[in-house]
Formats: sequence, C-alpha cells, structure tokens
Amino acid sequence: MTTPSFAPPTLPSLRIDWSNLPGLSLEKDPALLAHWDRLNAARGDLPFLAGRAVCTALRTLGQGKERLLIGSHGADVVAMFMLLPQDKLRWQTFQPSQVPLGAWVAIRDVCLQDLARSLLRGPLGFCLGLSITQIDPVVAPRMPDAPDNLHSDYIDTGWIDLLGSFDAYWSARGKNLRQNMRKQRVKLAADGVKLTLRVLRDHADMAPAVARYGRLESAGWKAQHGTAIHPDNAQGRYYRELLEQASLSGEAVVYEYLFDERVVAMNLCLQRKGVLIVLKTTYDESIQSLSPAFLLREAELQELFAQGQIRRLEYFGRLMDWHTKWTEHKRTLYHLTQYRWPLLKRLTQARRRTTDATGEVATTNSPPTDPTRPSE
Repeated sequence: MTTPSFAPPTLPSLRIDWSNLPGLSLEKDPALLAHWDRLNAARGDLPFLAGRAVCTALRTLGQGKERLLIGSHGADVVAMFMLLPQDKLRWQTFQPSQVPLGAWVAIRDVCLQDLARSLLRGPLGFCLGLSITQIDPVVAPRMPDAPDNLHSDYIDTGWIDLLGSFDAYWSARGKNLRQNMRKQRVKLAADGVKLTLRVLRDHADMAPAVARYGRLESAGWKAQHGTAIHPDNAQGRYYRELLEQASLSGEAVVYEYLFDERVVAMNLCLQRKGVLIVLKTTYDESIQSLSPAFLLREAELQELFAQGQIRRLEYFGRLMDWHTKWTEHKRTLYHLTQYRWPLLKRLTQARRRTTDATGEVATTNSPPTDPTRPSE
C-alpha cells in the first residue's frame, strides 16, 4: 500500500467568515462536534483528532486559553481550528506533546495556506504570525513556500503496510532482526517462560491498563525526567479518558506482552477504518538481555496479519533506527508558519542567518520564527 494522500486543492480560494469561541465550546455544543467530526472525516479521519478526543485533550492538557475558530462559507462550516495564543501578536495550533498533529480540520478542497491567511487577517485581531504545527502531508499536501509563509520540516515518521502474509513480510526483514527474535524466543522457551500477547478492547479494561502502563513506564528513564504516565497526572488522565471514550466505539486497543504473569511491554493504540495508530510504547527496562518491546511488536504484527482487519500501522513519532528494522516507509511531517506580511518573513530569515553565523542559540518557542511543540 502506498501512502494515502490527497490531491492538491483545486477550488479557488473561498471567502470565509470566522467565529471565535472559547475552546471548550466544542464539547458543549453537539452541532459543533458533528461539524468537527465531519471535517475530520474529510481529511485523514484520525481518531486522536475526533471531536471528543480533542475535548479530552483540552480538559486534561489545555491551558484554558484555547480558542475555537469556526470558518463558514455561506451556510456551510468548512474549517475549524483549535488555537492557542503565544503572546499578544502570535498564535499557534493547540499542540500538547501527547497529540501527534496540530488540532484543525477542514474540507478537502481548500488549501491550508489560504485558511492560514484568512485566519491571520480576520478573527485573530492584529496578529503577526500563525503557526500550524506538525502537519501530515497525507492530511494536507505540502505546498511550495509563498512570499508570506514558510514550510519547515518537523520529523520523519514511519508506517507499515500490512499486505499479504506475515511470513512474506517477515522474510523481507533484515537477517539480524529475524535471527535475534528467534534466539530470544528460543532462550525464553528453554527457561520455561510462557509468552503471552494480551489484547484489551473493553471499556472496563482501559483504566487498569493505563495504570499498569504508568507503573511500567515510571520504573524507567522517563520517571527521572518527569515525563512518565501516572494515573494522577495530566497525561495519565488524558490517555485513560481518550482510551475509555474510544473503547465505546471499538477504536481503543491495548497490547500487552507477558513473561508468565509479568507484563514486560505495552502499546497504547487507537484504530479506525483499517488503520492502527500506536500512541505510546513502554517496556520493562530492568530486562537487559532481551528486547520485550521487539517481542511485543513481532507478536502484535503476527496477530494483525492473521486477523486481516488492519491494513496499515502508523507511528507518528520520530523515525528512529529501530523503526527502520520494521519498515522501509517514511514521510516528513512539517510546520507551516504564516506571516502577516512578506517583509516579516524576510526579516525573520535575515535574523536567523545572523544567528546561525554568530553561533547563538535561537529560542524554540517563538513562532512565527520557529513553530515547535513542547517535548514530552
């Protein structure tokens, strides 16, 4: 399967009228939720950008300053953006680190650049820069830079097409990976360790699963950096509520890998229409001589190929060396920075060249110069 993509927009620029509402208006108005989900379905239909998923992120990870921008063409709602002010003159998409892409949805045939220009010159007041962060080219094809905007690379990310049989897929992997996995399974069998892949989908299983995930992650390096999931912290509440909500429509999946009765690796996932998205992965870091996360991934893929319901597995995270052992596919997520005037873009680029020449470190949270999201 090739990367799904949309053709570049073909319609002329639309005249769009914008409404500016508090962010949580999305949760309070069923009609707004229906509009959001309709527009999400037009571009990617991503479960983590479903209306209620965005509301969950707002409640658990938001700052309370988010605004919902609703764009209408005549009687039709054609775009919706969840935006956050950076300061009095700059805005960016709502982008907590736990959400893979910036929070916006739109009809398929309107260009993102046109939407950004319309937003910047309309409902945001005197705004100098707008940053649309972490855009998937599957959702919005990357266009050439214009005099008043800049597209910049964010990360490469990978995916796996689940075509044919697992045996055919596995035979195409590198010899070292296949031998390493076989040796680990042989060793575990010789030691009498029972290997189990547990798949959880029920609503009642989600909260306990996230709690187990948190305990496993908190025992590793993320606990030292304060980024581990915990049932009582914001991201723990986010993942619990996200998975519980998704489970009601059969879109939440948690994979656990067990050595006997001991959970040694976990994946928190969402699925929709044949696509499985791995949101989070953790493993028992006290196990030094084995690779629990790799063993989980192998068993998970065997299960997915056997079921035949999932056609593509998406990561959305930064492409790492270990990803390349499992897939040869990659694409580049990008940012779009829209400037009020072309002169601002030229001044920003001149300042950046000066900064690079002097070896100074530019600030990373200052769109329109650098549209970055906080690191997890």
